[in-house]
Amino acid sequence: MSLTLPSPTRPRRSAAATTQTYTALAQASRTLGLQDRTRWFYALVLAALVLALAGATTGLVLLDDSWLQLLVAGALGVVFTQLAFLGHEASHRQVLASGPANDRAGWWLAVVGVGISYSWWMDKHTRHHGNPNKLGKDPDLAIDTFSFVEEDAATRRGPMAWFTRHQGVFFFPLLLGEGVNLHVRSTQSLWTNRHLPGRKLELVALAARFAVYLTLLFWLLPLGLGFAFLGVQLAVFGFYMGASFAPNHIGMAVVPRDVKLDFLSKQVATSRNVSGGWWATVLMGGLNYQIEHHLFPSMPRPHLAAARRLVREHCRANDVAYTETNLLSAWAIVARHLNQVGLAAPDAFRCPMVAQLR
Repeated sequence: MSLTLPSPTRPRRSAAATTQTYTALAQASRTLGLQDRTRWFYALVLAALVLALAGATTGLVLLDDSWLQLLVAGALGVVFTQLAFLGHEASHRQVLASGPANDRAGWWLAVVGVGISYSWWMDKHTRHHGNPNKLGKDPDLAIDTFSFVEEDAATRRGPMAWFTRHQGVFFFPLLLGEGVNLHVRSTQSLWTNRHLPGRKLELVALAARFAVYLTLLFWLLPLGLGFAFLGVQLAVFGFYMGASFAPNHIGMAVVPRDVKLDFLSKQVATSRNVSGGWWATVLMGGLNYQIEHHLFPSMPRPHLAAARRLVREHCRANDVAYTETNLLSAWAIVARHLNQVGLAAPDAFRCPMVAQLR
């Protein structure tokens, strides 16, 4: 799907006028107290995750070499994902009052808790929030294993062209490897990008974190079971992370390089909410309110539901399209969009003689 721009002959609200409506919306959210910190909530979430982590560690010790350890591995993958959600919120200044305090919390959660570089995440995610789904600006659109826009899909050749034409089919199964990908890419980024702040400290902390984790794992478990445990934990972590972030923007409007949009239109047009209420909020760490998160990045998770009602009414009154669907439908849209984009890839098995005759 590409961004549909208003016809030049059709009256439209000016960017300045739309910006003024966003200013009023932001003021309304502050008046309702939706921007206020909710330290009690995050303290409870962190306490629950620490207890879950302690429980998983206890199970790892007590179950010895039982294959029930794989259930512990799956639980640990869920806990690491929830810690990542909390680190994401700290990076957005949602948790504590001051920026430095949030950064310290986010650093410990990401680097020590999850095993991902905080500075890499901040660099990448800040650029994404500034220009979501904008060609040449949003790093999340960059071509990698998958092509998210047709111009990238068209550059694929050989076996990758065939893969790209069917990439929607492979997307969710390959998320099982996303955990490994996140660990490798963030560490690789620290190693190669010398401009990232605190890179040496992060490299040391990540090395220590993985050394402690792997030593404990293979000390307590036989080699084969240890590798199975690690595989399940990484697969659950990768799938859970990928399946939670994928519905946010894939299949939504893509902003061309030469198009400038006001803040409200840019953030709403490129984002998708996932319905479901409180259970979706628990499952996705607040990412289900993606539109509100992009409009108010520092708004705490408990206030996003109230902000949704405010934003939906504001968008309706100002004729701004607001997209929300359930999780299964969002996943289906993601897979279908990736396959549609993939059709731009050349047919890797097209016969040259047949192509000439055509």
